[in-house]
This record gives sequence, C-alpha cells and structure tokens, in this order.
Amino acid sequence: MTINASIKLRGNSLDMLSFKTKIFKLQHLAGHYIDIPASIVKKAGWTGKQRFICTVNKDLTWKCGFVSHGAGKAYIILNKKQMQSGKFNVGQDVNVVLRKDTSKYGMDMPPELKELFAQDHIGKERFDGLVPGKRRYIIYYINQVKSPDLRVERAVRLIANLKKLPVGKESFVGLLAR
Repeated sequence: MTINASIKLRGNSLDMLSFKTKIFKLQHLAGHYIDIPASIVKKAGWTGKQRFICTVNKDLTWKCGFVSHGAGKAYIILNKKQMQSGKFNVGQDVNVVLRKDTSKYGMDMPPELKELFAQDHIGKERFDGLVPGKRRYIIYYINQVKSPDLRVERAVRLIANLKKLPVGKESFVGLLAR
C-alpha cells in the first residue's frame, strides 16, 4: 500500500498529520480498525502514551489512541456505532487526519463527574493519582449512558469505590463494585 502523508508542524510538535489508509476487520476481537502504517506512526511521534483526535473522511471525529500492531505499525479501533455513522466498509479507503490531543484526560470530562470533584476533593485527588488508562475508563464508563441521573449515580459509585480501594490496588472490578 502506498501512503501519501501530509504533515503540518507547529514548532517542533505535530499539529496535523493526514494520510490515506484502509479499514480492516479485527481478527481477534469483534470490531474494525483503521490501519496506521509504521511510517505514519513514526511521523506522529507516537511512543505509546499520546492521544489523538482522529477525523475520517471529514465526517467523523473522535478522541483515540493507537494500539500497537507490531513492526512499528499501529491501528485505531472503530466501534460499531462509528462504522455505521461513517457508513464505512471493510477494505474501504479512508482519508484520516490526526491531531495531537492536548486535553488533560484524553476524553471529555462528563459534567456530572466534574461537579462531583468540585464537592469531593479526596475523590478528585484519588482520581488524579490513577494511571491515565484507568482515568479514561472511569470517564468513558460514565459517559456511556444518556441519562444525567444515571451518570450522576455512576460517578458517585465509582468515586466512592475508588476511595475504598488501597492506593495502587485500584482494579476495574473494585471500581465497578455495587
């Protein structure tokens, strides 16, 4: 596959990277992915921790991270909703634009969790002490429900559970306990 990439830099940091690639089906999990060739991974300066804002075909934009795919390659997962929303198909060529995500958590903080942290400084401190992936998981889990009341319930439950867990022993099972 020939990859044509366009890169815009701001100072020494990546401002925007655009390229053409394909959509594939994940073999080991349900779902699909956007292939990121090794040359693009290198140009993006990915070291395993950066988050990106991905736009596909100028229609669909979301915050994401790369998943290592071996030999310097990576991929970005596409869920069922994204596949349907973008009307994507396996094998389809897509135009991808990546920008570095400079947000604090790599995901949009739900207003209900933000309000809880304004009232619960110990919960906020424990949350900020988590590894980035666990912080994103909490944000993601709360954001997955449409009902504001259910988002409040989830935020309160997860942060209450977090405060009960020993520092350094914050498991997903412990966070989700009822």
